[in-house]
Amino acid sequence: MWCRSITAVLAASLGSASLEVGVPHVSQILRDVGIATTRGYEPALDLYVQAPENSSSSQKNTNHKPSRHTTTVAEEDSPSAELTKAEALIQSKNYTDAETLLRTMLDSDSSDYVAWFDLGFVENALGKTDDSISAYRKSVAAKPDVFESNLNLGLQLAKSKSPDAEQFLRAATQLKPTSHPSDGLGRAWLSLAHVVEETKPDDALAAYRKVAALRPNDPEPHLSAGLILEKQNQFADAEQEYKQALTLDPSSPDAVIGLANLYMRGRRFPEAAAELKKIVASHPELVAAHLQLGRVLREQGKTDEAVAELETAAKLSPNDPAVLRELADLYSASGKHEKAEASFRALLAAHPNDAVLHHEVGVSLLRQKKFAEAQQEFITAVKLKPDFGPAYGDLAFAASENKDYALTLKSLNARAKFMPEIPITYFLRATAYDHLLDVKQAVANYRLFLQGAGGKYPDQEWQAKHRLIALEPKK
Repeated sequence: MWCRSITAVLAASLGSASLEVGVPHVSQILRDVGIATTRGYEPALDLYVQAPENSSSSQKNTNHKPSRHTTTVAEEDSPSAELTKAEALIQSKNYTDAETLLRTMLDSDSSDYVAWFDLGFVENALGKTDDSISAYRKSVAAKPDVFESNLNLGLQLAKSKSPDAEQFLRAATQLKPTSHPSDGLGRAWLSLAHVVEETKPDDALAAYRKVAALRPNDPEPHLSAGLILEKQNQFADAEQEYKQALTLDPSSPDAVIGLANLYMRGRRFPEAAAELKKIVASHPELVAAHLQLGRVLREQGKTDEAVAELETAAKLSPNDPAVLRELADLYSASGKHEKAEASFRALLAAHPNDAVLHHEVGVSLLRQKKFAEAQQEFITAVKLKPDFGPAYGDLAFAASENKDYALTLKSLNARAKFMPEIPITYFLRATAYDHLLDVKQAVANYRLFLQGAGGKYPDQEWQAKHRLIALEPKK
């Protein structure tokens, strides 16, 4: 993501790119930070079904608080002795015996939607996802208007990445839960929103708004809606969603990071920094928060503060390649070339065949005027990546400083295959030919240099003019 330029005027002109801040999307930041978030949604299929308050199955549990992992659905008749026994086995988590009993029952009566539902729950508990889906399908087929079986089937299909999930989750949103309707419908709308987020973002937004209405104190639908709006470049609306989430949960790191990400994208760096500082204050152990704050501070020109944040991140995660690279970049930009070299070498230890990292180490050495060592790193870089134009340019400069003029010319010729000539390449060629006593080529390249220099390289222009006087004395 990051590129560096050479500090010295000559080397800087040889083709290294300028530094840009990479702004990860909020979802990526959340993954990096490691804060609990719904973005990595995985439906937990034993956490939503409530026993019906008006069913005979629920009547037998009136002495207990409703369980969020009750496996029954509304029954039209009193349950059979076998079903009652099966559900008792489920309550005691004896899923193997419950499975055997339920399958025996269904061999006798394959139209029992409650038994199919219970079997779907049991198969999920046993880790038999395909069998669970099959059982839930049969429960829905036997009685299509049951909220719980449609929801369970939809969630199992979502877990399996099946496109059929949307159909059954939509059906669930139009049905009435047996109990706790706001919670049940909220879960159905939330699950549907997650499933259609990528393919039907507008539908997902509408679903999240349904969730917000059903769960007015839940920040999750606002966070998710904010992320969709952000992807659609509706930044003002996304900001309002994140702020609403923060109002509902003032300690929500997800909301703070969402706002920080928006502010960074809008180059509103002071506001981004303010939000990220909240994160590092409340969660000082979070590497990615320090990393992102360091990036923002760097963009504000607060180099010392940025270094401090990145060094904190490096202490928390010494082998994190993202942190090492960012820190090396910042060390380079702030003139701390020995530290930059150390960071790049740490990265190189893990990736010894990375041509870019060899180039970065070479650049750090070049800035320390360790030309012989730099030359070897550049040679390694171009061997690993033969089309690495900038590395050839830097190799030419290092070779020139090492008085290896033949290598200088060879490197410049290689660079010219991949990058356009620029004034400084003509200058390096001219000085190399000059040292090799090739007057004709030296004069030609000094002239090409002066034609394009335009006052940008005063020291080299002065030198070129005086060498031309020496090489072409007046007749």
